[in-house]
Amino acid sequence: MSPLEFVAVLGAVALVVARWLPAAARPPVTIAAGAALALSAAVLGGVGVRWQMLPVLAGGGVALPFALSPLLRRRAGRPARRARWWRALPGSVACAGLIAAGPVAAWGFPVPVFPEPSGRFAVGTRVVQWTDARRPESFTADPDDRRTVVVQLWYPAQKSAAGAQRAQYLGRTEQEARTVSGALARGVGLPGFLVDGVPRARTRSVFDAPVAGGGGRFPVVLFSPGSGGVRTQNTAWAEELASHGYVVAALDHPYDSAAVVLDDGRTVHAETASTGDRDEDEEPAVGWTAVRAADLRFVLTRLDDLDRGEVTGPLTGRLDTGRVAVTGHSMGGAAALQAARQDHRFDAVIDLDGYPHGPASPSLHQPTLALTQAVTPGTDPRYLPRLTEVLELNTATSYRLTVPGAAHLTFVDGPLYLPPVPSLVGSLGRAESPRVVAATTLAFLDSTLRHRPGDLAGVLSAYGDLGVYGRACAGRPGCG
Repeated sequence: MSPLEFVAVLGAVALVVARWLPAAARPPVTIAAGAALALSAAVLGGVGVRWQMLPVLAGGGVALPFALSPLLRRRAGRPARRARWWRALPGSVACAGLIAAGPVAAWGFPVPVFPEPSGRFAVGTRVVQWTDARRPESFTADPDDRRTVVVQLWYPAQKSAAGAQRAQYLGRTEQEARTVSGALARGVGLPGFLVDGVPRARTRSVFDAPVAGGGGRFPVVLFSPGSGGVRTQNTAWAEELASHGYVVAALDHPYDSAAVVLDDGRTVHAETASTGDRDEDEEPAVGWTAVRAADLRFVLTRLDDLDRGEVTGPLTGRLDTGRVAVTGHSMGGAAALQAARQDHRFDAVIDLDGYPHGPASPSLHQPTLALTQAVTPGTDPRYLPRLTEVLELNTATSYRLTVPGAAHLTFVDGPLYLPPVPSLVGSLGRAESPRVVAATTLAFLDSTLRHRPGDLAGVLSAYGDLGVYGRACAGRPGCG
Protein backbone atom coordinates (compact mmCIF):
# COMPACT_ATOMS: atom_id res chain seq x y z
CA MET A 1 0.00 0.00 0.00
CA SER A 2 1.14 3.56 -0.67
CA PRO A 3 1.74 5.95 2.26
CA LEU A 4 -1.44 7.82 1.36
CA GLU A 5 -3.48 4.61 1.37
CA PHE A 6 -1.93 3.69 4.71
CA VAL A 7 -3.03 7.06 6.15
CA ALA A 8 -6.56 6.41 4.91
CA VAL A 9 -6.62 3.02 6.64
CA LEU A 10 -5.31 4.50 9.89
CA GLY A 11 -7.89 7.28 9.77
CA ALA A 12 -10.74 4.85 9.16
CA VAL A 13 -9.61 2.54 11.96
CA ALA A 14 -9.25 5.45 14.37
CA LEU A 15 -12.82 6.58 13.65
CA VAL A 16 -14.13 3.15 14.57
CA VAL A 17 -11.97 2.95 17.69
CA ALA A 18 -12.84 6.50 18.84
CA ARG A 19 -16.31 5.45 19.98
CA TRP A 20 -14.73 3.09 22.52
CA LEU A 21 -12.19 5.53 23.96
CA PRO A 22 -12.57 7.43 27.24
CA ALA A 23 -14.61 10.61 26.93
CA ALA A 24 -11.58 12.93 27.16
CA ALA A 25 -9.74 11.14 24.31
CA ARG A 26 -12.66 10.89 21.90
CA PRO A 27 -12.76 14.49 20.56
CA PRO A 28 -9.08 14.86 19.49
CA VAL A 29 -8.93 11.33 18.06
CA THR A 30 -12.17 11.80 16.12
CA ILE A 31 -11.15 15.17 14.68
CA ALA A 32 -7.66 13.98 13.68
CA ALA A 33 -8.96 10.72 12.21
CA GLY A 34 -11.77 12.41 10.30
CA ALA A 35 -9.39 14.98 8.85
CA ALA A 36 -6.88 12.30 7.84
CA LEU A 37 -9.57 10.19 6.18
CA ALA A 38 -11.16 13.13 4.35
CA LEU A 39 -7.85 14.51 3.12
CA SER A 40 -6.49 11.16 1.96
CA ALA A 41 -9.81 10.32 0.25
CA ALA A 42 -9.75 13.65 -1.59
CA VAL A 43 -6.17 13.16 -2.80
CA LEU A 44 -6.78 9.54 -3.76
CA GLY A 45 -9.83 10.67 -5.70
CA GLY A 46 -7.63 13.05 -7.64
CA VAL A 47 -4.86 10.58 -8.48
CA GLY A 48 -7.11 7.55 -8.90
CA VAL A 49 -8.49 5.27 -6.20
CA ARG A 50 -7.58 1.60 -6.36
CA TRP A 51 -10.54 -0.70 -5.85
CA GLN A 52 -8.89 -2.15 -2.76
CA MET A 53 -9.42 1.18 -0.99
CA LEU A 54 -13.17 1.33 -1.60
CA PRO A 55 -14.14 -0.83 1.40
CA VAL A 56 -11.75 1.20 3.58
CA LEU A 57 -13.40 4.47 2.54
CA ALA A 58 -16.86 2.91 2.92
CA GLY A 59 -16.12 1.64 6.44
CA GLY A 60 -14.63 4.96 7.47
CA GLY A 61 -17.49 6.85 5.87
CA VAL A 62 -20.09 4.86 7.80
CA ALA A 63 -18.20 5.29 11.07
CA LEU A 64 -17.64 9.04 10.63
CA PRO A 65 -21.14 10.38 11.41
CA PHE A 66 -21.46 8.15 14.48
CA ALA A 67 -18.07 9.35 15.73
CA LEU A 68 -18.87 13.03 15.05
CA SER A 69 -22.43 13.06 16.37
CA PRO A 70 -21.55 13.24 20.10
CA LEU A 71 -19.07 16.04 19.42
CA LEU A 72 -21.58 18.07 17.46
CA ARG A 73 -24.24 17.62 20.12
CA ARG A 74 -21.83 18.77 22.82
CA ARG A 75 -20.82 21.80 20.76
CA ALA A 76 -24.49 22.71 20.34
CA GLY A 77 -24.95 22.59 24.11
CA ARG A 78 -26.93 19.41 24.07
CA PRO A 79 -25.92 16.39 26.15
CA ALA A 80 -23.76 13.90 24.27
CA ARG A 81 -25.42 10.52 24.08
CA ARG A 82 -23.79 7.25 23.20
CA ALA A 83 -25.57 4.08 22.23
CA ARG A 84 -25.19 1.26 24.67
CA TRP A 85 -22.15 -0.88 23.90
CA TRP A 86 -24.15 -3.91 22.85
CA ARG A 87 -26.01 -1.81 20.27
CA ALA A 88 -22.83 -0.14 18.96
CA LEU A 89 -20.74 -3.31 18.78
CA PRO A 90 -22.29 -4.86 15.61
CA GLY A 91 -21.84 -1.61 13.68
CA SER A 92 -18.25 -1.22 14.84
CA VAL A 93 -17.46 -4.81 13.90
CA ALA A 94 -19.05 -4.35 10.46
CA CYS A 95 -17.06 -1.17 9.80
CA ALA A 96 -13.86 -2.81 11.03
CA GLY A 97 -14.50 -5.75 8.71
CA LEU A 98 -14.95 -3.44 5.74
CA ILE A 99 -11.79 -1.55 6.57
CA ALA A 100 -9.77 -4.75 7.05
CA ALA A 101 -10.90 -6.00 3.65
CA GLY A 102 -8.91 -3.20 2.01
CA PRO A 103 -5.41 -4.17 3.22
CA VAL A 104 -6.20 -7.85 2.64
CA ALA A 105 -7.21 -7.13 -0.96
CA ALA A 106 -4.15 -4.90 -1.43
CA TRP A 107 -1.96 -7.74 -0.15
CA GLY A 108 -3.62 -10.19 -2.55
CA PHE A 109 -3.47 -7.86 -5.56
CA PRO A 110 -0.63 -5.40 -4.85
CA VAL A 111 1.17 -2.87 -6.96
CA PRO A 112 4.19 -5.05 -7.79
CA VAL A 113 7.52 -4.07 -6.27
CA PHE A 114 10.38 -5.26 -8.43
CA PRO A 115 13.46 -6.71 -6.75
CA GLU A 116 16.64 -4.68 -6.84
CA PRO A 117 18.99 -6.28 -9.39
CA SER A 118 22.03 -7.82 -7.74
CA GLY A 119 24.60 -7.23 -10.49
CA ARG A 120 27.15 -4.43 -10.75
CA PHE A 121 25.45 -2.66 -13.66
CA ALA A 122 22.50 -0.30 -13.62
CA VAL A 123 19.83 -1.28 -16.14
CA GLY A 124 18.51 0.61 -19.14
CA THR A 125 15.65 -0.35 -21.42
CA ARG A 126 14.29 0.69 -24.80
CA VAL A 127 11.60 -0.54 -27.20
CA VAL A 128 12.07 -1.06 -30.93
CA GLN A 129 9.75 -2.20 -33.71
CA TRP A 130 11.05 -4.17 -36.66
CA THR A 131 9.33 -5.45 -39.81
CA ASP A 132 10.48 -8.51 -41.73
CA ALA A 133 10.08 -7.45 -45.35
CA ARG A 134 10.60 -11.04 -46.53
CA ARG A 135 7.83 -12.61 -44.46
CA PRO A 136 4.09 -12.12 -45.06
CA GLU A 137 1.86 -11.69 -42.01
CA SER A 138 0.10 -15.05 -41.75
CA PHE A 139 -2.60 -13.74 -39.38
CA THR A 140 -4.11 -11.29 -41.89
CA ALA A 141 -5.53 -11.64 -45.38
CA ASP A 142 -3.66 -8.60 -46.76
CA PRO A 143 -1.02 -9.94 -49.20
CA ASP A 144 1.09 -6.80 -48.68
CA ASP A 145 1.11 -7.08 -44.89
CA ARG A 146 4.52 -8.05 -43.51
CA ARG A 147 5.37 -9.58 -40.16
CA THR A 148 6.14 -6.93 -37.54
CA VAL A 149 7.43 -7.56 -34.04
CA VAL A 150 7.93 -5.27 -31.06
CA VAL A 151 11.06 -5.93 -29.01
CA GLN A 152 12.06 -4.59 -25.60
CA LEU A 153 15.76 -4.50 -24.77
CA TRP A 154 17.20 -4.48 -21.26
CA TYR A 155 20.92 -3.73 -21.17
CA PRO A 156 23.79 -2.80 -18.83
CA ALA A 157 23.63 0.96 -18.37
CA GLN A 158 25.42 3.83 -16.73
CA LYS A 159 24.07 4.77 -13.35
CA SER A 160 21.29 7.34 -13.72
CA ALA A 161 21.05 10.51 -11.72
CA ALA A 162 19.31 10.31 -8.37
CA GLY A 163 15.57 10.66 -8.82
CA ALA A 164 15.57 9.50 -12.46
CA GLN A 165 12.16 8.21 -13.47
CA ARG A 166 12.11 4.44 -13.59
CA ALA A 167 10.48 2.67 -16.51
CA GLN A 168 6.78 1.95 -16.56
CA TYR A 169 5.87 -1.72 -16.25
CA LEU A 170 3.97 -3.34 -19.16
CA GLY A 171 4.40 -0.42 -21.53
CA ARG A 172 6.14 2.77 -22.57
CA THR A 173 3.33 4.83 -21.09
CA GLU A 174 0.72 4.26 -18.42
CA GLN A 175 -1.96 4.17 -21.11
CA GLU A 176 -0.12 1.39 -22.94
CA ALA A 177 0.36 -0.42 -19.63
CA ARG A 178 -3.38 -0.24 -18.91
CA THR A 179 -4.19 -1.54 -22.39
CA VAL A 180 -1.86 -4.50 -21.95
CA SER A 181 -2.95 -5.17 -18.36
CA GLY A 182 -6.61 -5.22 -19.36
CA ALA A 183 -5.91 -7.58 -22.24
CA LEU A 184 -3.93 -9.93 -20.00
CA ALA A 185 -6.76 -9.99 -17.45
CA ARG A 186 -9.38 -10.71 -20.12
CA GLY A 187 -7.19 -13.47 -21.51
CA VAL A 188 -7.43 -15.41 -18.25
CA GLY A 189 -11.05 -14.49 -17.55
CA LEU A 190 -10.40 -11.93 -14.80
CA PRO A 191 -12.08 -8.52 -14.51
CA GLY A 192 -9.47 -5.91 -15.33
CA PHE A 193 -10.03 -3.93 -12.13
CA LEU A 194 -8.59 -6.78 -10.03
CA VAL A 195 -5.09 -6.05 -11.31
CA ASP A 196 -5.42 -2.28 -11.57
CA GLY A 197 -2.28 -1.91 -9.47
CA VAL A 198 -0.09 -3.53 -12.12
CA PRO A 199 -0.09 -0.59 -14.60
CA ARG A 200 0.93 1.70 -11.73
CA ALA A 201 4.16 -0.21 -11.14
CA ARG A 202 7.63 1.09 -11.90
CA THR A 203 10.48 -1.28 -12.66
CA ARG A 204 14.18 -1.00 -11.76
CA SER A 205 15.33 0.12 -15.22
CA VAL A 206 15.40 3.54 -16.89
CA PHE A 207 14.17 4.13 -20.42
CA ASP A 208 16.94 5.01 -22.89
CA ALA A 209 19.61 5.22 -20.20
CA PRO A 210 23.16 5.52 -21.65
CA VAL A 211 24.85 2.17 -22.23
CA ALA A 212 27.45 1.18 -19.65
CA GLY A 213 30.94 2.43 -20.44
CA GLY A 214 34.06 0.39 -20.97
CA GLY A 215 33.52 -0.60 -24.57
CA GLY A 216 32.95 -4.28 -23.80
CA ARG A 217 30.46 -6.39 -25.71
CA PHE A 218 27.59 -8.13 -23.97
CA PRO A 219 26.21 -11.64 -24.60
CA VAL A 220 22.62 -11.62 -25.87
CA VAL A 221 19.57 -13.46 -24.54
CA LEU A 222 16.37 -13.57 -26.62
CA PHE A 223 13.04 -14.25 -24.90
CA SER A 224 9.63 -15.38 -26.15
CA PRO A 225 6.66 -15.13 -23.73
CA GLY A 226 3.96 -17.71 -23.14
CA SER A 227 0.78 -18.04 -25.17
CA GLY A 228 -1.10 -14.78 -24.76
CA GLY A 229 1.89 -13.41 -22.84
CA VAL A 230 3.72 -10.18 -23.50
CA ARG A 231 7.32 -9.03 -23.82
CA THR A 232 7.35 -7.55 -20.32
CA GLN A 233 6.05 -10.62 -18.48
CA ASN A 234 9.59 -11.51 -17.25
CA THR A 235 10.84 -8.01 -16.47
CA ALA A 236 12.32 -8.90 -13.05
CA TRP A 237 14.32 -11.69 -14.67
CA ALA A 238 15.44 -9.52 -17.59
CA GLU A 239 16.60 -6.73 -15.28
CA GLU A 240 18.58 -9.18 -13.16
CA LEU A 241 20.35 -10.59 -16.22
CA ALA A 242 21.09 -7.11 -17.58
CA SER A 243 22.61 -6.09 -14.26
CA HIS A 244 25.07 -8.98 -14.70
CA GLY A 245 26.18 -7.87 -18.15
CA TYR A 246 23.69 -9.47 -20.55
CA VAL A 247 21.46 -7.81 -23.12
CA VAL A 248 17.95 -9.29 -23.01
CA ALA A 249 15.68 -8.90 -26.05
CA ALA A 250 12.07 -9.89 -25.30
CA LEU A 251 9.50 -10.14 -28.07
CA ASP A 252 5.85 -9.30 -28.46
CA HIS A 253 4.33 -11.67 -31.03
CA PRO A 254 1.42 -9.74 -32.67
CA TYR A 255 -1.88 -11.66 -32.89
CA ASP A 256 -0.54 -14.07 -30.23
CA SER A 257 0.53 -11.74 -27.42
CA ALA A 258 -2.46 -10.43 -25.45
CA ALA A 259 -2.06 -6.88 -26.79
CA VAL A 260 0.71 -5.24 -28.81
CA VAL A 261 0.75 -1.46 -29.13
CA LEU A 262 2.52 -0.49 -32.36
CA ASP A 263 4.47 2.69 -33.06
CA ASP A 264 1.57 4.16 -35.03
CA GLY A 265 -0.76 3.78 -32.04
CA ARG A 266 -2.67 0.75 -33.28
CA THR A 267 -3.27 -2.08 -30.82
CA VAL A 268 -3.12 -5.65 -32.11
CA HIS A 269 -5.01 -8.07 -29.90
CA ALA A 270 -4.51 -11.83 -29.63
CA GLU A 271 -6.33 -14.01 -32.13
CA THR A 272 -4.94 -17.32 -30.92
CA ALA A 273 -6.86 -19.17 -28.25
CA SER A 274 -6.69 -22.57 -26.61
CA THR A 275 -9.78 -24.77 -26.53
CA GLY A 276 -8.56 -26.76 -23.52
CA ASP A 277 -8.56 -29.99 -25.54
CA ARG A 278 -4.93 -31.11 -25.89
CA ASP A 279 -5.49 -33.11 -29.07
CA GLU A 280 -7.41 -30.32 -30.74
CA ASP A 281 -4.95 -27.64 -29.61
CA GLU A 282 -1.78 -29.44 -30.69
CA GLU A 283 -1.98 -28.73 -34.43
CA PRO A 284 -2.54 -24.95 -34.15
CA ALA A 285 0.04 -24.79 -31.34
CA VAL A 286 2.64 -26.28 -33.67
CA GLY A 287 1.85 -23.57 -36.23
CA TRP A 288 1.97 -20.75 -33.65
CA THR A 289 5.27 -22.10 -32.33
CA ALA A 290 6.72 -22.05 -35.83
CA VAL A 291 5.74 -18.38 -36.26
CA ARG A 292 7.36 -17.51 -32.94
CA ALA A 293 10.53 -19.40 -33.86
CA ALA A 294 10.73 -17.43 -37.11
CA ASP A 295 10.25 -14.21 -35.11
CA LEU A 296 13.17 -15.17 -32.86
CA ARG A 297 15.46 -15.90 -35.81
CA PHE A 298 14.50 -12.60 -37.46
CA VAL A 299 15.16 -10.61 -34.28
CA LEU A 300 18.59 -12.20 -33.93
CA THR A 301 19.37 -11.06 -37.47
CA ARG A 302 18.26 -7.52 -36.65
CA LEU A 303 20.34 -7.52 -33.48
CA ASP A 304 23.33 -8.56 -35.56
CA ASP A 305 22.54 -5.68 -37.93
CA LEU A 306 22.28 -3.36 -34.93
CA ASP A 307 25.67 -4.42 -33.63
CA ARG A 308 27.27 -3.81 -37.04
CA GLY A 309 25.64 -0.39 -37.36
CA GLU A 310 23.25 -1.30 -40.17
CA VAL A 311 20.41 -0.47 -37.77
CA THR A 312 20.91 2.69 -35.73
CA GLY A 313 20.92 2.49 -31.97
CA PRO A 314 23.03 3.06 -28.86
CA LEU A 315 23.97 -0.64 -28.66
CA THR A 316 25.91 -0.59 -31.94
CA GLY A 317 29.22 -2.32 -31.39
CA ARG A 318 28.20 -3.54 -27.92
CA LEU A 319 26.27 -6.74 -28.75
CA ASP A 320 28.19 -10.00 -28.78
CA THR A 321 26.04 -11.87 -31.27
CA GLY A 322 28.58 -14.66 -31.25
CA ARG A 323 27.31 -15.57 -27.76
CA VAL A 324 23.52 -15.87 -27.88
CA ALA A 325 20.95 -17.80 -25.85
CA VAL A 326 17.34 -18.27 -26.87
CA THR A 327 14.79 -18.59 -24.08
CA GLY A 328 11.06 -18.67 -23.55
CA HIS A 329 8.24 -19.45 -21.16
CA SER A 330 5.52 -22.01 -21.90
CA MET A 331 4.85 -21.83 -25.65
CA GLY A 332 7.76 -19.43 -25.83
CA GLY A 333 9.94 -22.22 -24.46
CA ALA A 334 8.74 -24.48 -27.27
CA ALA A 335 9.57 -21.70 -29.74
CA ALA A 336 13.06 -21.36 -28.25
CA LEU A 337 13.69 -25.09 -28.76
CA GLN A 338 12.38 -24.87 -32.31
CA ALA A 339 14.46 -21.81 -33.16
CA ALA A 340 17.63 -23.43 -31.82
CA ARG A 341 17.07 -26.50 -34.01
CA GLN A 342 16.72 -24.32 -37.08
CA ASP A 343 19.45 -21.76 -36.40
CA HIS A 344 22.85 -22.67 -35.00
CA ARG A 345 23.61 -19.02 -34.24
CA PHE A 346 21.87 -19.76 -30.95
CA ASP A 347 24.50 -21.14 -28.59
CA ALA A 348 22.30 -22.15 -25.65
CA VAL A 349 18.61 -22.74 -24.90
CA ILE A 350 16.46 -22.16 -21.81
CA ASP A 351 12.92 -23.54 -21.67
CA LEU A 352 10.87 -22.19 -18.77
CA ASP A 353 8.15 -24.79 -18.21
CA GLY A 354 7.32 -25.11 -21.90
CA TYR A 355 5.90 -28.23 -23.55
CA PRO A 356 7.93 -28.95 -26.73
CA HIS A 357 5.39 -28.47 -29.51
CA GLY A 358 6.44 -29.45 -33.00
CA PRO A 359 8.94 -32.02 -34.26
CA ALA A 360 11.69 -33.42 -32.05
CA SER A 361 14.08 -33.56 -34.98
CA PRO A 362 16.55 -32.49 -36.05
CA SER A 363 18.31 -32.95 -32.74
CA LEU A 364 19.42 -29.99 -30.70
CA HIS A 365 23.14 -29.27 -30.67
CA GLN A 366 23.18 -26.59 -27.96
CA PRO A 367 23.40 -26.90 -24.17
CA THR A 368 19.82 -26.72 -22.88
CA LEU A 369 18.25 -25.97 -19.52
CA ALA A 370 14.61 -26.86 -18.88
CA LEU A 371 13.11 -25.46 -15.68
CA THR A 372 9.82 -27.07 -14.76
CA GLN A 373 7.30 -27.34 -12.00
CA ALA A 374 6.68 -30.81 -10.59
CA VAL A 375 4.97 -32.63 -13.46
CA THR A 376 3.67 -36.16 -13.05
CA PRO A 377 1.91 -38.59 -15.41
CA GLY A 378 -1.22 -37.81 -13.41
CA THR A 379 -1.09 -34.07 -14.11
CA ASP A 380 0.16 -34.34 -17.70
CA PRO A 381 0.97 -37.76 -19.17
CA ARG A 382 2.58 -36.29 -22.30
CA TYR A 383 4.84 -33.63 -20.87
CA LEU A 384 7.69 -35.62 -19.32
CA PRO A 385 8.08 -38.23 -22.09
CA ARG A 386 8.10 -35.52 -24.74
CA LEU A 387 10.53 -33.22 -22.91
CA THR A 388 12.79 -36.15 -22.01
CA GLU A 389 12.88 -37.25 -25.65
CA VAL A 390 14.00 -33.79 -26.77
CA LEU A 391 16.68 -33.56 -24.09
CA GLU A 392 18.02 -37.07 -24.63
CA LEU A 393 18.42 -36.50 -28.38
CA ASN A 394 20.52 -33.40 -27.78
CA THR A 395 24.15 -33.83 -28.87
CA ALA A 396 25.13 -31.34 -26.13
CA THR A 397 24.48 -31.73 -22.42
CA SER A 398 20.94 -30.87 -21.31
CA TYR A 399 19.60 -30.23 -17.83
CA ARG A 400 16.08 -30.55 -16.48
CA LEU A 401 15.59 -28.90 -13.10
CA THR A 402 12.31 -29.55 -11.28
CA VAL A 403 11.83 -26.67 -8.84
CA PRO A 404 9.95 -27.73 -5.67
CA GLY A 405 7.02 -25.47 -4.87
CA ALA A 406 6.91 -24.02 -8.38
CA ALA A 407 3.80 -23.53 -10.50
CA HIS A 408 3.55 -22.49 -14.14
CA LEU A 409 3.48 -18.78 -13.25
CA THR A 410 6.42 -19.06 -10.86
CA PHE A 411 8.64 -18.51 -13.91
CA VAL A 412 7.20 -15.08 -14.79
CA ASP A 413 6.50 -11.87 -12.85
CA GLY A 414 3.13 -13.21 -11.65
CA PRO A 415 4.19 -13.92 -8.04
CA LEU A 416 4.93 -10.20 -7.63
CA TYR A 417 1.32 -9.13 -8.14
CA LEU A 418 -1.03 -12.13 -8.05
CA PRO A 419 -2.54 -13.67 -4.89
CA PRO A 420 -0.06 -16.09 -3.28
CA VAL A 421 -2.17 -19.14 -4.09
CA PRO A 422 0.17 -22.15 -4.52
CA SER A 423 -1.80 -23.63 -7.41
CA LEU A 424 -1.53 -20.30 -9.23
CA VAL A 425 1.97 -18.96 -8.56
CA GLY A 426 3.57 -21.68 -6.46
CA SER A 427 4.64 -21.60 -2.84
CA LEU A 428 8.11 -20.04 -3.11
CA GLY A 429 6.87 -16.56 -2.26
CA ARG A 430 7.07 -13.15 -3.89
CA ALA A 431 10.76 -12.63 -3.19
CA GLU A 432 12.02 -16.19 -3.66
CA SER A 433 10.30 -16.96 -6.98
CA PRO A 434 12.20 -14.41 -9.10
CA ARG A 435 15.41 -15.14 -7.19
CA VAL A 436 15.36 -18.86 -7.96
CA VAL A 437 14.56 -18.38 -11.66
CA ALA A 438 17.29 -15.74 -12.04
CA ALA A 439 19.93 -17.65 -10.06
CA THR A 440 19.53 -20.90 -11.99
CA THR A 441 19.40 -19.30 -15.43
CA LEU A 442 22.34 -17.00 -14.66
CA ALA A 443 24.44 -19.97 -13.58
CA PHE A 444 23.57 -21.74 -16.83
CA LEU A 445 24.28 -18.68 -19.01
CA ASP A 446 27.56 -17.91 -17.28
CA SER A 447 28.66 -21.49 -17.87
CA THR A 448 27.52 -21.86 -21.49
CA LEU A 449 28.03 -18.37 -22.92
CA ARG A 450 30.88 -17.08 -20.77
CA HIS A 451 32.47 -20.49 -20.15
CA ARG A 452 33.05 -19.72 -16.51
CA PRO A 453 34.53 -22.70 -14.68
CA GLY A 454 32.57 -24.45 -11.98
CA ASP A 455 30.24 -27.31 -11.24
CA LEU A 456 27.06 -26.25 -13.06
CA ALA A 457 25.22 -29.45 -12.14
CA GLY A 458 26.11 -28.91 -8.50
CA VAL A 459 24.85 -25.33 -8.55
CA LEU A 460 21.58 -26.27 -10.25
CA SER A 461 20.91 -29.27 -8.01
CA ALA A 462 20.88 -26.96 -4.98
CA TYR A 463 17.57 -25.57 -6.29
CA GLY A 464 15.69 -28.78 -6.96
CA ASP A 465 15.69 -32.22 -8.54
CA LEU A 466 18.20 -32.24 -11.41
CA GLY A 467 18.34 -34.59 -14.37
CA VAL A 468 21.21 -34.49 -16.88
CA TYR A 469 20.63 -35.72 -20.43
CA GLY A 470 22.03 -35.76 -23.93
CA ARG A 471 24.17 -37.93 -26.14
CA ALA A 472 27.26 -36.06 -25.00
CA CYS A 473 26.78 -37.22 -21.40
CA ALA A 474 25.97 -40.85 -22.16
CA GLY A 475 27.73 -43.11 -19.69
CA ARG A 476 28.75 -40.28 -17.37
CA PRO A 477 27.65 -40.39 -13.69
CA GLY A 478 24.38 -38.57 -13.09
CA CYS A 479 23.34 -38.51 -16.74
CA GLY A 480 19.94 -39.71 -17.81
